[in-house]
Amino acid sequence: MKRRPCRPTSRSSLIERLAAAGCRTIEAGSFVSPKWVPRMADTAEVLSRISRVSGVSYPVLVPNMKGLEAAIAAQCDEIAVFASASEAFSQRNINCSISESLDRFAPVLATARDHGIRVRGYVSCVLGCPYQGAVDAKEVASVSRRLFEAGCYEISLGDTIGTGTPFAAIRMVETVAENVPVERLALHFHDTYGQALANIYACLGLGVSVVDAAVGGIGGCPYAKGATGNVATEDLVYMLKGMDVETGIDLSQLIDAAQFISEKLGKSPNSHLACSLDRV
Repeated sequence: MKRRPCRPTSRSSLIERLAAAGCRTIEAGSFVSPKWVPRMADTAEVLSRISRVSGVSYPVLVPNMKGLEAAIAAQCDEIAVFASASEAFSQRNINCSISESLDRFAPVLATARDHGIRVRGYVSCVLGCPYQGAVDAKEVASVSRRLFEAGCYEISLGDTIGTGTPFAAIRMVETVAENVPVERLALHFHDTYGQALANIYACLGLGVSVVDAAVGGIGGCPYAKGATGNVATEDLVYMLKGMDVETGIDLSQLIDAAQFISEKLGKSPNSHLACSLDRV
């Protein structure tokens, strides 16, 4: 199939399908520069189209005050800010150092707090960087601590290029947990090397209970060449179900959502579960 851009109507329909499946936190888009990330240019329209469900949060990613102003105008009740644990990636991604990026977020967090908007923090390249290679877990911990102390209620640890393995993931989370309470940590593991589920399983034993995922395994990173999407939500839910972990998510509806958005994108779902069911 030929890949196609995803229209606002398809994105809003996907969000509604995920809410119907039982997802309670659905990142609805990003208020970033359309020049650099054109696929997120219609986020305001997407948010205006969705029928919001009580008890469901629809956070958006914002890089600066301009993005926050757009989020406020769109009546968002939660945003996410992002920093990198890699100096090289920070410079390539947002053209500034890690320290400068964190300083830029200070007014964003203060204004969000004044408007009653919750803020989540992302830390990218926690298990490797496409430009500098290995990343010291102590650097991950330092950035995580600064975001947490600045007011982020939760810190999501992102293996942006998906090169992490279970023992490395455990060591990284253990190091970060010395600086940020483990109950305030989340996992965000891309599946480039097929290690995401193994890494998640390994870290669950440390007490982490929040995991980011992408339905159909869609996504990637425009600043990390070769990075594939986040771990597929349906694969994650299937694993957790087998571990007797209650997620509140209807797996069949989730698979339907994965097939829906994959068809709209003109590609096959990048998930083991959806692909295996297609072959049955």
